[in-house]
Amino acid sequence: MRPHGSPLQLEARRMRAAELLAKGMRPAEVARAVGSSPSSVARWKEALSKRGVEGLKAKPAPGRPPRLSSPQKKKLLKVLLRGPLTNGYSTDLWTLKRVAEVIERTFGVRYHSHHVWTILHGLGWSCQKPERQARERDEEAIRRWRREDWPRIKKSP
Repeated sequence: MRPHGSPLQLEARRMRAAELLAKGMRPAEVARAVGSSPSSVARWKEALSKRGVEGLKAKPAPGRPPRLSSPQKKKLLKVLLRGPLTNGYSTDLWTLKRVAEVIERTFGVRYHSHHVWTILHGLGWSCQKPERQARERDEEAIRRWRREDWPRIKKSP
């Protein structure tokens, strides 16, 4: 199982292990010091002897690179925080289809609306359902009813 941490954090842990090995510590002691298994330290020691420090460096993540870079995602967040009305939509509600349109218009990158959810979730957004209220709602009448009628209607203990 892959340990927790970014590739750079894991690389730093391997480099720290290499320093401790260079000082003459045994692999079991190094494993305890860096929070790893002795077998991993043995693998790192072998990679260090065969390829040097290059053998301990982080390798690039496999798979297709993301179509939106980190700076573009930050810019997207700023655009979305301005709201749908500012972006030319008639209501103040973001939908996945609308966000996909904004991404295509802003960055020239086309996403299916279902994949947009993955991007939004990565930005810390969550699904929200707008609360429905009647257009004719009269807040003052509701307050008056709660103050005067509700105590009269409510069952007493």
